[in-house]
Amino acid sequence: MKIAVASILCLVGGAAAFAPTPMITRSQTASQLYMSEEPAEDRRSFVAKSASAAAFASVASVGGITAAPEEAEAASSRMWAAVPLPFEDTLYDIDFDSPTHGYLVGSRGAFAETNDGGKTWEARSFSNLDAEEEVTYRFQVVSFDNGEGWVLGKPTLMLHTNDGGKTWERIPLSPKLPGEPTSILSLGPAKAEMTTSSGAVYVTENAGRNWKAQVKETIDATLNRISSSGVSGASYFTGSIVNQVRDEQGAYLAVSSRGNFFLTWEPGQDFWIPHNRGTPRRIQNMGFVEGDIKKGLWMTLNGGKLFVSPSEPDLSKEGFDFQEAEIKTGGYGITDVAWRTDKEVWAVGGSNTMYVSFDGGKKFSFDKSANAIPGNLYNVKFFKEFDNMGWALGSNGLLLRYVG
Repeated sequence: MKIAVASILCLVGGAAAFAPTPMITRSQTASQLYMSEEPAEDRRSFVAKSASAAAFASVASVGGITAAPEEAEAASSRMWAAVPLPFEDTLYDIDFDSPTHGYLVGSRGAFAETNDGGKTWEARSFSNLDAEEEVTYRFQVVSFDNGEGWVLGKPTLMLHTNDGGKTWERIPLSPKLPGEPTSILSLGPAKAEMTTSSGAVYVTENAGRNWKAQVKETIDATLNRISSSGVSGASYFTGSIVNQVRDEQGAYLAVSSRGNFFLTWEPGQDFWIPHNRGTPRRIQNMGFVEGDIKKGLWMTLNGGKLFVSPSEPDLSKEGFDFQEAEIKTGGYGITDVAWRTDKEVWAVGGSNTMYVSFDGGKKFSFDKSANAIPGNLYNVKFFKEFDNMGWALGSNGLLLRYVG
């Protein structure tokens, strides 16, 4: 399953410019967490709901846009249905370890479980944490594989379960870790892959007791080396990264915090490779075509632009040959893109806008499934292993299920 980090790009503090320690060992004892029998919504009822509306107003006001593009409305589809949730917090990630069992995570301690394939969701909380402590966490990533699960949150918090979420272990992380954890992927019994804000990639095979580095140097070390190499234009590659995504084979893609370049890394490489974006517009987000770097990359830019690269891109080159997709966003920013099949592609963005393509991402049309709902969509995911079920996540506790 692909990793889905929060799609709205947030600035990440600069990481130390040194190579990742080959082996990181946790220095503290892990603590056990148990799911509380007390209804989570009661514990969190004091949380103010006005912040969600404020976030919507902030994004929707970009470019003075307050309604969906009129010319797209006439020929629009409606292929998604809203699913009620026990909270109204921003949603960041969703994952399933079977066609029926899955978890959903979000801001202010939002944590929910389903046992009927996502038709209904029940809020969960940890009995070891009081309501005020739990609500300070922003759960950003959840990953499951055959009952083995991981959750990553901010302030830095890593949780692990090996019994399908009945009990959770809090995993302490070494202070020697370069950067902050940004993603986690469950790879089987006691095994997981973690990335950090400095571009480090680690793998554990003993449930987080030890982490082995997969990259020899952090991204800022790579950029400093390139900038001081005397290569013409090398100083262009400066800054820190703001998001990382992983394809199904273990390759990674990261975007500069300035949005002026991106980087790629594949298993076996010693360091990340920087690439020009090939456009004056700022990069908002990037990902893989059909979850595979060999099939190409997609890139969204300021102003609601979407570009897709051809398949089999040459990753050794500085630039890529991106082609602009035909999509009428009216200026709304596109936050995420996902391939349901090789032909059916979905894009989501500000003011809960949704677009669909049936020609592999060349031309998109408007979908009005969430047009009347206030908020913004941040993430869209499809699970090929579970009959290709799809989910779109957004602000104000908005969860949409693909109904076709």
